[in-house]
Parts: sequence; structure tokens; C-alpha cells
Amino acid sequence: WLDEGVDFTGNAGVWAPMSGDPELGLVYLPVESATGDRYGGDRPGDNLFANALVAVDVKTGERRWHYQIIHHDIWDWDNPAAPILADLPDGKKIVMQVTKQSWVYTFDRETGEPIWPIEERPVPQSQIPGEVLSATQPFPTKPAAYDLQGLTEDDLIDFTPELRAEALAIFKQYVTGPVFTPPSVIGEQTKGTIELPGSVGGADWTGAAFDPDTGMLYVPSMTNPFVANLLQGKPENTNLRFRASNRELLQGPRGLPLVKPPYGRITALNLNRGTQAWMVPNGDGPRNHLALKGLNLPPLGQAVRAAPLVTKTLLFVTEGDQINVRTPPDGGGKKIRAYDKATGAVVWEMALDAGSTGTLMTYLHAGRQYLVVAIGGIDHPAEFIALSLP
Repeated sequence: WLDEGVDFTGNAGVWAPMSGDPELGLVYLPVESATGDRYGGDRPGDNLFANALVAVDVKTGERRWHYQIIHHDIWDWDNPAAPILADLPDGKKIVMQVTKQSWVYTFDRETGEPIWPIEERPVPQSQIPGEVLSATQPFPTKPAAYDLQGLTEDDLIDFTPELRAEALAIFKQYVTGPVFTPPSVIGEQTKGTIELPGSVGGADWTGAAFDPDTGMLYVPSMTNPFVANLLQGKPENTNLRFRASNRELLQGPRGLPLVKPPYGRITALNLNRGTQAWMVPNGDGPRNHLALKGLNLPPLGQAVRAAPLVTKTLLFVTEGDQINVRTPPDGGGKKIRAYDKATGAVVWEMALDAGSTGTLMTYLHAGRQYLVVAIGGIDHPAEFIALSLP
């Protein structure tokens, strides 16, 4: 932290759940980003310990190790989910952090050493006066990203030539580029930067599910472009030179997504090797949209916070919470599904009365296993649904 930014800048706390290792006596803290989400000119430097995974001795409070996952975050990519502690079949004891930027950062949970190399690579720099970004950011070499990162013309929807042309016209109104492309000021030439993944994607607070028997990690994620734009700060309201604008979740032509599907996906990662085993769309998505009539499209996936739970035999995933995540017309989802863990094939599904609003839970009572999901919505009161086999 340079200058006096550390003395008045807020956040850099822990809003996602912590995880603990009782044998090592360590608690793992998924630290969030610092204020503000889009402009960091008043907090120059890398802003340690923001956007870091920090291991703390539970008895003394002493920091045992840390790793900063993003330097000087201006993308609102705070660590969104509880770190996952796992013992791999080969005996390695690891901790995994899934992230909004769609990487899994994997470490030895005792020492903090990365399981696979994490490389500091050059990233785009900001044109905003007073904003000085880190010249590099950490790029995990394994596993590969589990959702779309950055945006090019090749990523735009092309279901029909007309929709492709309309998507291209929207695309040209914004600054675009690879992952870590910074926000931009709204002006005559641009409406801001298209950030992908956005602030509510790829992975979010529902996290991922790890199978200790196989070493597989199942990550639900969503492809949700976000407009990262700034306005001049008004002196009567703020002493910041720039402030975040409308925080818009960007839609494409006729209310469809701007980019190609899937819009919500489940990715199976083999943590023994750091490789992807399979990826499938999670849900139908907008396949029945009027503009897509007659195209007979396969499932396109729901851009929602999907909740995963893995058991000895199956992977359960919901279509997720639709609150605060805008979906296209006919794009909402209320189903829960069971997937084949080895292939991603759907083996069972059931429609709920509303989307899920929490992670899944399972328990055993009197020899019978139950699966519980919390559901709710703007027009549906919150409730728990319990399921079991006959």
C-alpha cells in the first residue's frame, strides 16, 4: 500500500465463509477486494492482503502464509467462496480457491506453495488518470480456466446472421480485450469496458464440490458480461476523481446473451493432473426464445448461481438463484439435476417451485438419506425442500 491509501480505504475483509483444518490448526481466509470496486487511484500499490488467500494459526492468530490472487483489484473479483480443503488420492493435502475470474488457485495447505506454477504475466494497463495497475497478474498454469475470459468478436452469438450483426453493433460500443482489461470512462466513443467474467461470474458464492474418492472438482460457473465503466466524481458528493457508473449486466440483441453459449456450465476438473475431464451446460437457457424459434438448439445453460453437491454416486446441481442475476426472457431456471460424475450426463431432474437460494445439503436419518435445498424468489417465499428416495 503506497501513500496513505491503507489508512482510509475500506473492505479487504472476509465476506465468504472461512475453512479450517483441525489437524494443522489453520484457518483459511478468502479475503475480498478493497474499496472502490472500479477505481483504485486513491489506494496505489498492490493492496496486500486484499484478494488474497491467507492461512492463520487458529490458536495465536499468527499469519502462517498468504498468496495474493489479484494485485490492485479494480474488477470486483473478490474471493467469493469458501476455500476447499482436500486430501488427494496420492496423499497431497491441498486447498483450492475458486474465483470469479474463472481459475482454481491450488496450494499445499500447510506451506502455501502452489501445486502447479502460477506465473506473473503482463496485463493491459489503465488509461484512467491517477490509476496505476500492477504490470502483471498471477496466471495459474493448471487447471485451465473453466469459463470464458476476455471478449473478442469470435465470442459473439451467431445463431443467425441477423443476431450476429446486432451483437457486433453492441460489441463495437465498448472497450474489449483479454482478461484483466481495465474499466474505462464513459465518453463519446465508448460506453465503458465489457468485463468478462463479470462481477457475478464465473464461480460465485455457491462454490464448487470436491470428490475425495476420485480427486475431481466440480465447478458451476456463469458467463455473464458486465459493463465496467466510470464517471467523473462530483465534488459535492465525493472526493474520488472517478466513481463506478451503472454496474450494468450487459445483454445482447433482443434480450439474448451477447456471447455464445453455454451461459451456465458445470466443469469437471481432475485435480490429480490439473486437467479438465468434461464440461456440460447447466440447464436449457434461452433455447425457446422467439428469435431462436425453429433452430432446435441443444441446452444453452442458465447464467445463475448454481449450487453443487457431490455424493458417493452422483453430482447434484441446481439451476440456481436468479435474484440479482439478470437472465434473458425464458432464461430462468428452477430445476435440480443429478449428473453422472464420470461423464456429466443428466440421469435425473426435477422442477422446483422457485430457484435455489443456498447450497445443497445432505444428511442421514434412521437409515434414509435426505437432500435439502433452500428455494425462494421475488414472488415466492423462502422455504426448504427435502428430497429422498422412496
